[in-house]
Amino acid sequence: MPRASERRSAASQRHADVVRFVLFEARPAGLTFNQLVRSSELSPHQVRAGLACLRNIIAERGRPPLIWNRKDGYKFCSEPSEMQAYEIAVIREKLTEIRRFITGVVAPHAALQPKGRWIRHLNTQLSSVESTLDVIADYIDA
Repeated sequence: MPRASERRSAASQRHADVVRFVLFEARPAGLTFNQLVRSSELSPHQVRAGLACLRNIIAERGRPPLIWNRKDGYKFCSEPSEMQAYEIAVIREKLTEIRRFITGVVAPHAALQPKGRWIRHLNTQLSSVESTLDVIADYIDA
């Protein structure tokens, strides 16, 4: 059975088509989420489902990626510097999530079960992920 991110209902594909059309109409500018909801005449839930499905469709078809930033909102982008800035921002967000998970859940669990095989394995793997993301997040194009 396909992963949840790979399953697509006919409805989410229709929502993705509507979102794609609205974003193409707005090009080169982007749209905030609220503007996207208003312009598409879809509900917020439908827009979220459409965005998720659209990202999968874009990946499959090799089209320019859909990025988001505070200034422009959602937009299609083929500018390498904008894509790199978006990627680094997402990596930093995930790094923060991983660090909070480690300090808020894994470390207390390790303190309660210091000899547990599972928690040692989890701690080792997450530390590796954290260090890899940290290197990427600090990357500066020289």
